[in-house]
Amino acid sequence: MTTLGYTLFDTAVGTCGLVWSAAGIVGLQLPETAPEPTRDELLERFPDAVERPAPAAVQPVIEAVTAHLAGAPDDLRWVPVDYQNVSEFDTAVYEFARTISPGTVATYGEVATRIGRPAGAQAVGQALGRNPVPLVVPCHRILAAGGGIGGFSAPGSTVTKRELLALEHAPGFDDPTLF
Repeated sequence: MTTLGYTLFDTAVGTCGLVWSAAGIVGLQLPETAPEPTRDELLERFPDAVERPAPAAVQPVIEAVTAHLAGAPDDLRWVPVDYQNVSEFDTAVYEFARTISPGTVATYGEVATRIGRPAGAQAVGQALGRNPVPLVVPCHRILAAGGGIGGFSAPGSTVTKRELLALEHAPGFDDPTLF
């Protein structure tokens, strides 16, 4: 059995949690209302994780997530993800999502088509709802057909999704323009 470590860290939007294994990042918990609920939610999802200081290999991930949430978006593609206990379909969805750059969006249907399941838009949405590493797997960049916001399972729901898209200056979510 792989030993999972976790740590909490402060960001501009609150306390986040990060879970890792020897192979990469396993989970990212976006902020709840306070540090304790963030820890509780993280441990509900990863009950075997043990709190410990972040190792040197994990520290750059914490710094990048912190910078991203402070308004310096990073595509985070360089972050190694350990998809343990994630289905092949979900992994395909997550890996495609990681190709979507900050400030850019796709629809559930477009993702389904790109991974070879053109009738699978709803399944893509369900996979994104199970995303264990939001931001690193940028599920917030995937919208409903016609540009609708769709869902978001992280704390704050679609309000958080809109805020993340605005932070990344995604068209239609950032400052209003005349064009």
